[in-house]
Amino acid sequence: MSGGISDLVMEITPSVLLKAYSCGIFPMAESADDTGLYWVEPEIRGILPLDRFHVPRSLAKVVRQNRFDIRVDTAFAATVSACAEPTSGRQDTWINHRIFELYVALHRAGHAHSVEVWQNGQLVGGLYGVRIGGAFFGESMFSRRPNASKVALVHLVDRLRAGGFVLLDTQFSNAHLVQFGVEEISKDDYSKHLAQAIELEADFTAIDA
Repeated sequence: MSGGISDLVMEITPSVLLKAYSCGIFPMAESADDTGLYWVEPEIRGILPLDRFHVPRSLAKVVRQNRFDIRVDTAFAATVSACAEPTSGRQDTWINHRIFELYVALHRAGHAHSVEVWQNGQLVGGLYGVRIGGAFFGESMFSRRPNASKVALVHLVDRLRAGGFVLLDTQFSNAHLVQFGVEEISKDDYSKHLAQAIELEADFTAIDA
């Protein structure tokens, strides 16, 4: 994969993982069945500018209709597991067992969060990511109902804005994120944004959910 640095040879702990994020690096696996991990540092980084986040008109209507119940950090492990499930557009995943265990450990330590979308008592969509200072690193999202993951993203952005965050890292750009105004920046520019963001104090709990 482009941007991959090398197979990890050290034991990864939550503290090592946080240090990697603070340097602009994150781990991935080749597949769910692969036991190895490797570091990734993209030459071109995807970010969603919080002050220019675009909500398409049709999605804004869905949000206003309150079709879903939004919860935060009530089912983190289930959210990660759902993100790892194959879909019609993605038969394989980069989330293996080591990834799962690492991020659950980060969540228990208060450094990783899930935004969950529920309907009729069922988890139907959501996303998860890592928080350091005023930076949030989006990892993955899933949807079992139309627009569920998009509603989760809208809530996440509202929460980050309210809490004083300044950086929402999407790692890469893709067709799904274009509708929200994703931007691509160089590794050097990203490093400058990151260095400033992680030094800030931000509050992920500024909005009750």
